[in-house]
Amino acid sequence: MSSSVTVRKVESPADYRAFFEFPWTLYKDDPYWTPPLLSMRRDLLDQKKSPSWEYMEGDYFAAWRGDKIVGTIAAYINPRHNEFHEEHIGWFGAFDVYDDQEAATALLNTAADWVRERGYDAIRGPQSFTTHEECGLLVDGFVRPILLMPYNAPYYQGLVENAGFTKAMDVYSFYADRDGIMNGKERKRIARLTERIMQRNKITIRPLDPKRKKAEFELFKEIYNAAWEKNWGFVPMTPRELDALVASLGQFVEPQLALFAEVDGKPAGFIMAVPDFNQLLQKVYPRPGVPEIASLLQILWHWKIRPSIDWIRIPLMGVKQEFRNMGVDASMYYHMTQAIVNHTNYQHSDSGWILENNENMVSIAKNLGTEIYKTHRFYEKRFK
Repeated sequence: MSSSVTVRKVESPADYRAFFEFPWTLYKDDPYWTPPLLSMRRDLLDQKKSPSWEYMEGDYFAAWRGDKIVGTIAAYINPRHNEFHEEHIGWFGAFDVYDDQEAATALLNTAADWVRERGYDAIRGPQSFTTHEECGLLVDGFVRPILLMPYNAPYYQGLVENAGFTKAMDVYSFYADRDGIMNGKERKRIARLTERIMQRNKITIRPLDPKRKKAEFELFKEIYNAAWEKNWGFVPMTPRELDALVASLGQFVEPQLALFAEVDGKPAGFIMAVPDFNQLLQKVYPRPGVPEIASLLQILWHWKIRPSIDWIRIPLMGVKQEFRNMGVDASMYYHMTQAIVNHTNYQHSDSGWILENNENMVSIAKNLGTEIYKTHRFYEKRFK
């Protein structure tokens, strides 16, 4: 290689532009990588506007060989995570790099040193920048990423592990096609069992009411934070984060694919499926130098005029603590898969992610005709 690697903090406008645009250079020949809208990436990285950066602190870094950028990383502290989980750790995210061990190690060491120098016990990641956004390193299932899930090339795993990071947790994504959902070997038995459980525990499932959309999303926000509070890595969303989530997903929601569960008339759980807009982003391929309005017009064509989305993702599901172990989760999941089958547009579904230690949901997903097709991994390096 022509020169040694140097890593420097992103401070100047020129450095920020190189950091911002690097994924388009890195993945230009990768058939699976799906570019975000430029506005999506700006919203993610802008520490003055992103609701998550209201309470986090961190810096961006880039690795260079001479005047060529060869990798990027962010190092940051999430005090809400540490308070909620009684940990004392930092994080890394926005990690992209060529198949270059020297560059990868330099970036990861820079992030680790940044966290260690502030007195923390470990660094974990990748996560950009909360569990509500893209997180985990893809270690199995190197195909096109689904909406709101990260993608990286296979060589990343070796680079991270060779830099001294070890596994902290795996999360699974489950796949099914229409035939697989309809003909799952356990589906008929699960249907009968679900009906009995719902009758015994007074569980009802209903779709979102589009005439009461604002009130329905307020109910969703209430359930979301309560339902996920005991999950590994989860941090309750702030009001601004919840508003941003509703604003981003609300424009895609189809009422029949957003279901509430009630137990004896009390709100108990929620599950939502959203169309995989990554299919459109891959077709349109938004990129620096192309006005975003041009990309948006093409997306509108493929979305409304000549629909071409046949994938759907179930990214959100949760049950309040007091209604767990009553079959609410299985009831919601069964009814959602049935709703997907009844929808004429969708041929493929992604359910994820699900923590590897959530044995109950892993079992339910498998019994309903889905199978693990991707694994993302959180890594960490401990200092003490």
